[in-house]
Amino acid sequence: CGGTLKGLNGTIESPGFPYGYPNGANCTWVIIAEERNRIQIVFQSFALEEEYDYLSLYDGHPHPANFRTRLTGFHLPPPVTSTKSVFSLRLTSDFAVSAHGFKVYYEELQSSSCGNPGVPPKGILYGTRFDVGDKIRYSCVTGYILDGHPQLTCIANSVNTASWDFPIPICRAEDACGGTMRGSSGIISSPNFPNEYHNNADCTWTIVAEPGDTISLIFTDFQMEEKYDYLEVEGSEPPTIWLSGMNIPPPVISNKNWLRLHFVTDSNHRYRGFSAHYQVKKAIDFKSRGFKLFPGKDNSNKFSILNEGGIKQASNLCPDPGEPENGKRIGSDFSLGATVQFSCDEDYVLQGSKSITCQRIAEVFAAWSDHRPVCKVKTCGSNLQGPGGTFTSPNFPFQYDSNAQCVWVITAINTNKVIQINFEEFDLEIGYDTLTIGDGGEVGDPKTVLQVLTGSFVPDLIVSMSNQMWLHLQTDESVGSIGFKVNYKEIEKESCGDPGTPLYGIREGDGFSNRDVLRFECQFGFELIGEKSIICQENNQWSANIPICIFPCLSNFTAPMGTVLSPDYPEGYGNNLNCIWTIISDPGSRIHLSFNDFDLESQFDFLAVKDGDSPDSPIIGTFTGAEVPSHLTSNGHILRLEFQADHSMSGRGFNITYNTFGHNECPDPGVPINARRFGDNFQLGSSISVICEEGFIKTQGTETITCMLIDGKVMWSGPIPKCGAPCGGHFSSPSGVILSPGWPGYYKDSLNCEWVIEAEPGHSIKITFERFQTELNYDVLEVHDGPNLLSPLLGSYNGTQVPQFLFSSSNFIYLLFTTDNSRSNNGFKIHYESVTVNTYSCLDPGIPVHGRRYGHDFSIGSTVSFGCDPGYRLSHEEPLLCEKNHWWSHPLPTCDALCGGDVRGPSGTILSPGYPDLYPNSLNCTWTVDVTHGKG
Repeated sequence: CGGTLKGLNGTIESPGFPYGYPNGANCTWVIIAEERNRIQIVFQSFALEEEYDYLSLYDGHPHPANFRTRLTGFHLPPPVTSTKSVFSLRLTSDFAVSAHGFKVYYEELQSSSCGNPGVPPKGILYGTRFDVGDKIRYSCVTGYILDGHPQLTCIANSVNTASWDFPIPICRAEDACGGTMRGSSGIISSPNFPNEYHNNADCTWTIVAEPGDTISLIFTDFQMEEKYDYLEVEGSEPPTIWLSGMNIPPPVISNKNWLRLHFVTDSNHRYRGFSAHYQVKKAIDFKSRGFKLFPGKDNSNKFSILNEGGIKQASNLCPDPGEPENGKRIGSDFSLGATVQFSCDEDYVLQGSKSITCQRIAEVFAAWSDHRPVCKVKTCGSNLQGPGGTFTSPNFPFQYDSNAQCVWVITAINTNKVIQINFEEFDLEIGYDTLTIGDGGEVGDPKTVLQVLTGSFVPDLIVSMSNQMWLHLQTDESVGSIGFKVNYKEIEKESCGDPGTPLYGIREGDGFSNRDVLRFECQFGFELIGEKSIICQENNQWSANIPICIFPCLSNFTAPMGTVLSPDYPEGYGNNLNCIWTIISDPGSRIHLSFNDFDLESQFDFLAVKDGDSPDSPIIGTFTGAEVPSHLTSNGHILRLEFQADHSMSGRGFNITYNTFGHNECPDPGVPINARRFGDNFQLGSSISVICEEGFIKTQGTETITCMLIDGKVMWSGPIPKCGAPCGGHFSSPSGVILSPGWPGYYKDSLNCEWVIEAEPGHSIKITFERFQTELNYDVLEVHDGPNLLSPLLGSYNGTQVPQFLFSSSNFIYLLFTTDNSRSNNGFKIHYESVTVNTYSCLDPGIPVHGRRYGHDFSIGSTVSFGCDPGYRLSHEEPLLCEKNHWWSHPLPTCDALCGGDVRGPSGTILSPGYPDLYPNSLNCTWTVDVTHGKG
């Protein structure tokens, strides 16, 4: 499933081909050619579940900026040739149904070769040479007509690469719509225009001019069912333009000597269609005015410049562009060179160009540079301020709403700083739902757009040029995806922000200002995918995402020590794998494996370790499931690891370290997690000791192990000790740490752990929560003021909300941690210490999370009171009195978001119960908001 490929040619097959690829696949292949050469791929078989599974092609590394096209369905695609020396393919499949998959042949092209352009359906190709100067010809089988140029010539262009002078022609049935258009000008209309077009239409027109010429295409009428019926235009910049809806598109100018129009309709709803005038221009370089993907409804921007006899006299006026609904236009001059501007009413967001200009297109046409924008009502979003924070799409992590228009504007408090954002999660319906990100506070202005994001691929960081940034989420009427979670913060001007270091990677350089360069490489055994260096550009964006370091599925290791990881560890290794790693040490030495982590699908995915380099070598061990194996030692100087995963489900994978050693020494046992090791001599007769870190105890082995000769083999007297956090215990030291079992990883299900902390008589115990995160409502830590469960309850905690610290009124504290049989979390880390009671005062009671304290006098007889942040309410409102026994009269209150209640005052905040954690099940909460009489 994926990999990096080099060489003059080769074959790529989808996993499991031809018997079906797995569900939930996300495989990326990167083909790398010699510099200045290109890559051509030819499909030999192709079958993907239509619409739901697809193959994305990238002209370069797999980055949104390099996206070329997306393939799906059961038709064999034509050959594709890259424009660079890198080409990438990414297979994505959903959770159900698959097809046979695909098989692709790839070949490295010299700069003097155009590559095989392929054969159209029902077509015949004459010619087998594809270098500069070579010509090939096409014809069609009987009953089909050739549309396009019948002869193609391989020519060298201005950037010293070769390309065909015309697109590959097509063969259409004799009674099908479409055709080849020649001559200096003409009209192309949808079938039956101006009456309604037909359902299930599929028409292709090719406009052909002489080499060096360009073609302008001006639409005079355009009406079709939005998104389901469309016109695809090829041969301009961008290479493919998709047009749909009711807006007349702006003019399209070719950047080649041809344009191809492909008109497709579905099985229902019919409209007028389109009519467009084309004109060929000699030796004049026009630039495209761009396009809008699936524009909104707008019937007023039509202009009539043609009659039945052809073109009217040259016009120096553009048609009245009108005013957007819920907006206004500034300017009433429609002559050549004039510019009009648009704005939207409050609570509406502008989509399209803020200003358009009347300009000359071809010899006789005057047209606006873009169509009139529309104003859509805002349905969500907010104004945010620095210095930092987080926000999400509506309903995250569940599906966002359809037909949403959300706008967020982020403003830095410090006007001399800029805004940086990064995405923790991002997944929008590709092509239909978009997040547009712009610089400044003018929402919707195309001139300020930094990025337009869709699908699931995003830059590592996006940075504004000013102290403001806007984000506009636009979704269509169909089912969406989970959306996004964004972190934002203020950073210094002329900076791109810290992009981080790849996992298992090494970064050289620590400057993030404009023109600074960062260089990357991977740790030994890993392969770098992406750019080896990136530069902070003048627009505050990195020139590329940071690369990734992947662990190959087939590899030989000859270094004296290293690491072996399952693919994509620890994110899950995927399906249909057959990986082989061979570790080769010097003759006369041996190899030792230490398993740091191990989690495979039990009984179906296996790791076999063989004592030798062949498939028939003796097996030392075969492992599956989630139990971490003990260490292994080879008998010879070669070990072979074979990993197999079936077609469904996967685990976290494994992390194995290896080292080599001589015959008269023991292997390096490593340093156990959560422990310190004493001793670095592994020769026969030497010993090492292990001491666990604070809060951990030995769960395996003895404190000291010795390198001994046992049954003729040099080995350690026992396994290296392991240290883990215990489930309960009795603590009597003056201070210490209590950890949830499994720390720093997740705790287990169905736990019932008890801890007792005992101090000297006359002392109190203070406990402080450094970290706390449990499953809300189900995994609970109880703290009791005494030695057992019957002692008074100080607090019961779950989720993430806990007090900063607690005190006992005696010299005992009892803690009980219980978990249910599903889901877990990071757990907790608690510090405790024995403290002396002051004769004249109480101890500092602390401050509630999301709360405030009023009063700093803790002497006997004094009181302190508390308040909560907006949206929270105190669990009890009684002030705390420092009593003569040196204890406060009540426990420290908590600030909770309550289920319902009366809310009064001119403004305020309402929070769901448990916020910011998950709310509990089976809720029915009602809030009544009462403001000043006579106001709404």
